[in-house]
Amino acid sequence: MKFYYIYVLHNPLKNFIYVGYSEDVKSRLKEHNQGKVTSTKHYIPLKLIHYEAFKNIKDAKRREKYLKTTEGRRLLKQQYRDIINNLSNNS
Repeated sequence: MKFYYIYVLHNPLKNFIYVGYSEDVKSRLKEHNQGKVTSTKHYIPLKLIHYEAFKNIKDAKRREKYLKTTEGRRLLKQQYRDIINNLSNNS
């Protein structure tokens, strides 16, 4: 069965959060950390702090779009405040 993923990456040193979409989260994370993704290459290293799997590509894209809004980012920061704080303190 094929899944579509949205994922959240974080750089604790720069307090940067990135939301993306992929069909293969492991290889996409590797691309991000190798500097192959223009929008994140200045923020490496990035850590995967969350991902969600969807059976329908439209649902995944809709969720990604929402998480990239101001309201969606606020929700992410609120939900993952402890994770982000722990990563920032351990860096």
